[in-house]
Amino acid sequence: MAKSIRIVPQQQAYIVERLGRYRKTLGAGLNFLVPVIDSVRAKVDLRERVVSFPPQPVITSDNLVVSIDTVLYYQVTNPADATYNIENYLQGVEQLTVTTLRNVVGSLDLEKALTSRDEINRALRVVLDEATGKWGIKVTRVEIKAIEPPPSIRDSMEKQMRAERDRRAAILTAEGVKQSQILNAEGEQQAAILRAQGSRQARVLEAEGQAKAIKEVFDAIHAANPDEKLLAYQYLQTLPQIAAGPANKIWMIPAELTRALDSFSGAMSGLGLGGGGEKAAPAKAEAPPVEGGERAIEAHALPVPQEAPEPVPAPVERRAEGDVR
Repeated sequence: MAKSIRIVPQQQAYIVERLGRYRKTLGAGLNFLVPVIDSVRAKVDLRERVVSFPPQPVITSDNLVVSIDTVLYYQVTNPADATYNIENYLQGVEQLTVTTLRNVVGSLDLEKALTSRDEINRALRVVLDEATGKWGIKVTRVEIKAIEPPPSIRDSMEKQMRAERDRRAAILTAEGVKQSQILNAEGEQQAAILRAQGSRQARVLEAEGQAKAIKEVFDAIHAANPDEKLLAYQYLQTLPQIAAGPANKIWMIPAELTRALDSFSGAMSGLGLGGGGEKAAPAKAEAPPVEGGERAIEAHALPVPQEAPEPVPAPVERRAEGDVR
């Protein structure tokens, strides 16, 4: 009686044989067997299971050996097929996964394999579903945990990534400097335009003010009807302002220079008499040109007697002591 009653847990299935031949599959709950004739061949777990396979070396299309770790999710859908169609379905799934992974990754280069995990997972799932369908197993998901290239390749990849990051950083820095210079140039341009506009408006207003002032002065002068003496007085008052300009040059001619020129002209006149006692004709000596080349000082000499020890300088007609030109 004890052997004829079997209680099957949830999500499990018992394969029952009668006299060595498949009889039925017991589901969850209370089941009865015929003693001695019926026996339980296998107990199959119907839950989804996860299997992690050890790293497998795979050669890529560019002849690089990479190590790939895979994780497989599967579920038994037909306990009888999983029991009778394959001896060890877990081992069969593992070997099928390895061979399929080598076929899929072998057609890709290293860079493509590292960036195409979804495509590899999809290709593995399609192949495994087709092969494990007759085993009563359904592969629900295949995931690649890691793809490890050789150490030398990893170093090269790190250098390449570092160079790429440096290049991007340099590009971003250059773009930032470019934008900064453009903004500075635009700011300087706007500032120069605004300064020019302000200067133009200021000059226009200043010119308008000067024109208005000149017009008012002109109208006031004509309304007052001034005489010549008043105009001459105003002119004399304006002369210092005209001479005070930075473009004008003022030359100071001292009185001692005129006296020296007078003495020199008198001596030359005495030498021209020749001892005859006649009066020498008045000599006209030209003073050296004053710096500026605009005018010269004229000096006149009077006749000097021969017996005189030295010529007496004649008075020179000059405008004032310390002529200013």
